Amino acid sequence: MLCTPRGEQHARRTTMLILEQLRHYSWDAKALIVQAAFAVEYGKFVYLCPAVTATEWNVVERSLADLNGVVVVQQNTQQHLSYFSSVVKKVMQVIECITEWKRLISSRHDIKDVPALAETLHQIPVVVYWAIFTFVTCTGQIDEFTEYKVQRHELPKTFENKLDSILRNFKDNLELCSREIGRIDDYTRRRSIVLTGKDIVKVLKALIISSENRESRQNIYNGFTGEQVKIEEFKKKHVLLFISGLENIDEETQLLKSISEKLKEKPREVEGYRKEDFKILWIPIVDEWNEKHRKELETNLQRTKIGWYVVKDFSFETGIKLIKEVFNYREKPIIPLISPEGKVENSDTRQIMSMWGIDGFPFRTSDHTRLTQQWNWFWSEITKRNTRIGNLIEEDCYLFIYGGSDPIWIQEFTTAIETLKRQVETINLPVDITIESYQLGKEEPKNVPHFWIAIDSLLTSRKLQMKGGEGVKADFATSEIRRLLSLKQDPKGWVILSKGYNVKLLGHGEAMLETVRDFALKWHGKLHEDVSFDVAFKEYYESIKDKHSSKRCEESVITYGYPTDIVDRKSCPNNDCRRAMEVTSVNYRCCHGHEQ
Repeated sequence: MLCTPRGEQHARRTTMLILEQLRHYSWDAKALIVQAAFAVEYGKFVYLCPAVTATEWNVVERSLADLNGVVVVQQNTQQHLSYFSSVVKKVMQVIECITEWKRLISSRHDIKDVPALAETLHQIPVVVYWAIFTFVTCTGQIDEFTEYKVQRHELPKTFENKLDSILRNFKDNLELCSREIGRIDDYTRRRSIVLTGKDIVKVLKALIISSENRESRQNIYNGFTGEQVKIEEFKKKHVLLFISGLENIDEETQLLKSISEKLKEKPREVEGYRKEDFKILWIPIVDEWNEKHRKELETNLQRTKIGWYVVKDFSFETGIKLIKEVFNYREKPIIPLISPEGKVENSDTRQIMSMWGIDGFPFRTSDHTRLTQQWNWFWSEITKRNTRIGNLIEEDCYLFIYGGSDPIWIQEFTTAIETLKRQVETINLPVDITIESYQLGKEEPKNVPHFWIAIDSLLTSRKLQMKGGEGVKADFATSEIRRLLSLKQDPKGWVILSKGYNVKLLGHGEAMLETVRDFALKWHGKLHEDVSFDVAFKEYYESIKDKHSSKRCEESVITYGYPTDIVDRKSCPNNDCRRAMEVTSVNYRCCHGHEQ
């Protein structure tokens, strides 16, 4: 650098020789090595230059100046010296950018995730070349300020402009890299918060609130009061996170509206979970929040009169990306359940809500399993008789399963169900209803005794397990098996109404027949957004069943006589009775209906 003749072509040749000599070094190292070489000469010049221009010379400093060849700086070079200093400052900024580039490129981020880094890889050879070229040129300029020369090689006025252009473009790309890496780091941090889940407020903040807009928490709208609230409102609460677009969500909004109302009803606490601790938070996601979408949201809020919380104008890209990855949101509505500790207890509660309603509370995945298993014994036996039932259950429609020993009642009920199906299709109802039916033994009459023998054996087996000390309790399933066996004794017939796997009602023949027949005339008007078909059906059935009930109470005949059965004390399975049953040698018979 010191021996390079003045002139651009000589500086270019030296620059290429330096690059060749340092070819095994990284790009940042090339620039820093040349910077160090330049700093030796430039440092001496900057330190000793004031000494030789002072009116009173310091003997030591003047001696150092003489030893290093720094003589008096010419007065006519002051303007060019100022320009030279400006170029040196500019090339030092280039070095700072190269150092920053090295830091970013060493951050171990995949170039696929940070596209701007790929662009800097193309730029860095040019940037380093011009940094070294500038150092070579400026090193030669030092002598120009301290020696008397007839012809001087001053730095071209366009030199700084060239550095400005290179520096500006490189800086822009580095800033873009920093933003992209910052977004990745922010996303990683937020994702860790959501996945580890230690606090519901922290999880919601990670999903909803951007680093740039801390005030976005005020965009949470309280459907109960119409006010904006802070995210701390959800502290120590279970959150049903409704994530959807703005279209084709009527079914989900009506479902959540119904659940919201049911959460206010008794009992207030189920299995240690308080209903008032459950909050519904809606995060609507659209491509862009324009006037059309804002108006559509407001219309939806007013039409459905929802009573939960809504995040308005949600456009936080990192949050949307997190929702898509963590909750597997694919533009179809989902309702994950998040605990007060921020743990996802159910990735989508729609199934359990749709099938079980408020009976599925507190809507955990385990609740769906528990509720399904309560009637698993029944579905297991009934599907053995006809595989078509399995398809009907999966369709999540309303299913009437019926049977009995009276052929006239069977025919009447079959006709009534077919009429009900047509009425559901023709009457303008506020809710969509699908009705299906299945008569036990219609295709295979021999299935009927096989089915009841299997159910009776199942009850006997469970009692034997209790007697054997295997810890099987008289749980829900055992109770329902007894109810079903008692229902079988109805002289007319029996009916089971279910929605999917959720058995809604076990009913006696005459009352169920009248309830089905009276749909169009007496109770279809009870159906509305908050009252489902099964709820309205059960209410009407309960209101008329007493006039059809037999005065004779329940009687359980023992089909297979195990000695242990005879001493088994139990209550009447009739929910309206529940008194202790008399034990005889051949059957269980409730005694309260007989004259003393």
